Amino acid sequence: MESTFPVFDPASPQAESIRDLFVQVLFISGGIFAIVAGLICFALYRFRVSENLPVQDFGSHRREIAWMVGPVIIVVWIAAISIKLILTVNALPVQYVEGSTDGIDLIVTGHQWWWEVEYPASGIVSANEIHIPTGKKLRVALRSEDVIHSFWVAQLTRKMDAIPGHENFVWLEASTPGTYQGRCAEYCGTQHAWMNFLVIAHEPADFEAWQKREKQVSTAPDDQLASAGEALFMKLTCSQCHAISGTEAKEDFAPDLTHLASRAQLGAGVLKNTPEELRTWLANPQAVKPGCKMPNFKLKDEQLDQLVAYLETLR
Repeated sequence: MESTFPVFDPASPQAESIRDLFVQVLFISGGIFAIVAGLICFALYRFRVSENLPVQDFGSHRREIAWMVGPVIIVVWIAAISIKLILTVNALPVQYVEGSTDGIDLIVTGHQWWWEVEYPASGIVSANEIHIPTGKKLRVALRSEDVIHSFWVAQLTRKMDAIPGHENFVWLEASTPGTYQGRCAEYCGTQHAWMNFLVIAHEPADFEAWQKREKQVSTAPDDQLASAGEALFMKLTCSQCHAISGTEAKEDFAPDLTHLASRAQLGAGVLKNTPEELRTWLANPQAVKPGCKMPNFKLKDEQLDQLVAYLETLR
């Protein structure tokens, strides 16, 4: 999960470059501060409460040139390492037709307040979890359905805004397997603080196995309670917002639920994905995440039991 200081614990070449630039600028700035502060302290101590004025120094060309050359070298050095960083972390343009998926590995769309994740090559659609193979640099297209959001995984990549009507791109890569915390870094409304997501990096073979599982469509449950839950799901307005592959639920206004039970979190991080907390969410989403788009359906206990039993089969 998230490191205590994720900026100083990079897990990708892009994040390492950002960390290195930050550390170098920090040391340069710290050195300049130490020199200036030291000279001020020396002057205050050396010339404290003295009747004699210090000898006036009207300068010299050599010292003026040295004083000028030093800062110029520092600025040029910072510019050079900054350009190197830009070339490392920018997702370079690829020629493609607007709206197509040529040259795009992932499409991540920000909603108030959750993230939709699409894999164009495989057709997989998920929510609030991004699964990637280690050692592969993926080009991610960022979009927004409503307001400006900002995609940020501190241990893996730079911040990049998701802007309505405009497509931005960012590289996403992980050097080692693990789970990395992602957040929205642009205030986007009431539940901005609970618009989180996870990036789960797998070894290539494990990622292929995950993709294979995700491509499987859901099958009708054989449990009576779960079967009743499926019927209830289709009868209520759930199927008019959510999609579940292999069923009549095809809409994409809300998160795709095809493999809901295999995810770690609910509501973009507001709850853990357990049967108990799923029931809490279904009972009254507005109490858990005020302002979210899912209304309170005022479900009865029997209906909650049925829906939880059905949704827990979606693995």
